[in-house]
Amino acid sequence: MSNHRRRYTIHYCKQVEGPIPLSDLAEQVAAWEKDKTISELRSAERKTVYTSLQQTHLPRLERAGIITYEDGEVELTDQTERLDIYLDIVPENSIPWGVYYLGLSALSWLVIGGLWAGVLPTETIPSLVYPATIVAVFTASAAYHAVTNRRYRFQNLDQPL
Repeated sequence: MSNHRRRYTIHYCKQVEGPIPLSDLAEQVAAWEKDKTISELRSAERKTVYTSLQQTHLPRLERAGIITYEDGEVELTDQTERLDIYLDIVPENSIPWGVYYLGLSALSWLVIGGLWAGVLPTETIPSLVYPATIVAVFTASAAYHAVTNRRYRFQNLDQPL
């Protein structure tokens, strides 16, 4: 899944149910790569992607059990549904969720350390406000993450990220 052509292949196959001719798949992948419409593509751009898919990416996806590739047609297997769990699709100019939660955890530990060391005020602000705020931020973040994750699933996007 580290290669964008394999991710584009899965994305397109999820949009179009059933077997897809390799030529159609290559056109769409090339269009996404070049940020063009299919009609704007040059023959060389189509051929480069077609060859790359045929010789490298489709055999790899087939070995992984993600697709079947037979008689010039590509089709997803049932294994594809399991992939969503492993894909952390992050839009451009955004940080991965793992990094975000790591930062939020570090901030939480700083607050706990500040309470333990007596650096944070507890006379004017009840000490329970600090952990309640941490839990609220984690809850809001997790809710936003869940909604965003659902929105960015392969089949919910017109064009892959």
